[in-house]
Amino acid sequence: MVNAPGCQVRFVILPGQAHDPVGVPEILEDLRYGALIGNKASGADWLIEEIEDSGAMAVIPSERRRTVSRHHDREMCRWRHRIGNVFARIREFRAVATRCDKPGESFAAAIHLVSGVAAAT
Repeated sequence: MVNAPGCQVRFVILPGQAHDPVGVPEILEDLRYGALIGNKASGADWLIEEIEDSGAMAVIPSERRRTVSRHHDREMCRWRHRIGNVFARIREFRAVATRCDKPGESFAAAIHLVSGVAAAT
């Protein structure tokens, strides 16, 4: 986890064949939050249920294939763009974008270092 003024980055390195929502419970463990903003791929029923059971709001748009679409705060959902910009800044560093450091510990160290630099600028 990286802390900078107004910024906090938590991540879990997953095996390549795992879906993104699988790592979310570990990231949210011991974290207080009022809302979780995610993309359509994060809209698994079990994840939304877990977020809402914790008392937070799930700001995740529904996939088109759902028969019943979920309501989400459209204004808050626009903040995803700003979050995406932070990750774009992190990916400007080649070692993180291409994962040149194969061991998980080295890759995690690179993410910590780059996140601190990206947040400071």
